[in-house]
Amino acid sequence: MTVREIQPILDATVYCEGTSFDAAVKTACGSDMMSDVLAYVKDQSVLLTGLLNSQAVRTAEMMDMLCIVFVRGKCPDESIVQLAQERGIAVMSTRYPMFAACGRLYENGLKGGENTDV
Repeated sequence: MTVREIQPILDATVYCEGTSFDAAVKTACGSDMMSDVLAYVKDQSVLLTGLLNSQAVRTAEMMDMLCIVFVRGKCPDESIVQLAQERGIAVMSTRYPMFAACGRLYENGLKGGENTDV
């Protein structure tokens, strides 16, 4: 699946395409706690979150993620979109809650990473 293919699956609004909109992604994670993302996530390409601030973008950047999807209909403001664009990270928003959004991606072939530390 590519970042671009996520948009129709989640019926998402695209705010910026970043630099890797046609890049292949194989894994995703969903979390509102960026400390958990930093501590437990490995090799994820897509972050699904309801945390609507610059910390989500900075965490995605630190973890080399290609895309952030804001769930529950949350819409990023211009400062978040601009920061993500500067970092080359695609930004989308979906009306689906996190559980449903993760499920839709999973049933379309996107998997979560295996974390053997849990």
